[in-house]
Amino acid sequence: MKKWLLPMVMMVVLVLAACGNKEEKANEGSKDKASAETITYQSESGPIEVPANPKRVVVLSSFVGDLLQLGVNVVGVDSWAKDNPNFQNDIKDAIVVENTDIEKIIELEPDLIIGLNGIENADKLAEIAPTVLFTYGKVDYLQQFIEIGKVVNKEKEATEWVNDFKTRAAEAGKKIKEKIGEDATVTVAEMFNKQLYVYGDNWGRGTEILYQEMGLKMPEKVKEGALKPGYLAISQEVLGDYAGDYVIFSTFKGEDSAIKNAAWFKDLEAEKNGHLFEVNANEFYFNDPITLDYQLDFFEKKFLQ
Repeated sequence: MKKWLLPMVMMVVLVLAACGNKEEKANEGSKDKASAETITYQSESGPIEVPANPKRVVVLSSFVGDLLQLGVNVVGVDSWAKDNPNFQNDIKDAIVVENTDIEKIIELEPDLIIGLNGIENADKLAEIAPTVLFTYGKVDYLQQFIEIGKVVNKEKEATEWVNDFKTRAAEAGKKIKEKIGEDATVTVAEMFNKQLYVYGDNWGRGTEILYQEMGLKMPEKVKEGALKPGYLAISQEVLGDYAGDYVIFSTFKGEDSAIKNAAWFKDLEAEKNGHLFEVNANEFYFNDPITLDYQLDFFEKKFLQ
């Protein structure tokens, strides 16, 4: 290369390098800007500034499935969510935390915290990251999902899912009524720590789908005791008094075998008629979109088989 060309080549190299550095800094700046962007969510306690695109969310209760459905990364979860088989693949790296685990939550470096109202240490949590707390049952279960969507800037996606789900559940309910009859009754019961419960129409475990979306009938005795409070604790031996033509019976691991051998269980008309459908309580516990889809699929298979 001729000597007189060297300065020109060096000048071109320097210009290209400068342009590259400028572009790289611009990209870094845009990333920082994107991560720093916020929106305002009108929470129960007033407006809260939250990340427009949260990357590390800690969920202290109930709402893990809502966030997973919306594709939001969850780094901290409650123990109930961790034990849900429907969530395990998506939260395998998430850490189990409670509202009292302040140091543990700080280590997770969340940019958003979501939980239930009335929890201890709410003020300390708010110092770690924007914290949005909901009162369970203040809005219906589908509106709750939309509210979660608003918090994470995905209201449109949440609303579209809700509209689609209501259509699918209504269609399934129509088919089920045609199969079992308009007047057939359904009871939702659960055994937890040797205590038996029956449920109203808004307490997870498939109750929202069966009673609200499908319009299936609840036995009068269940309606009298469980509808308003959401659930009712009863003695095992009197389940027959609350049992409808069909029973959705959920148990946690280790409790099912003892129940099946009990006389009161064998005497249930629904059990004798093959109308008692057993479910894994860990899978049926919530009423988030992932769980609702699982429940709807289960009901379609069991009632229409």
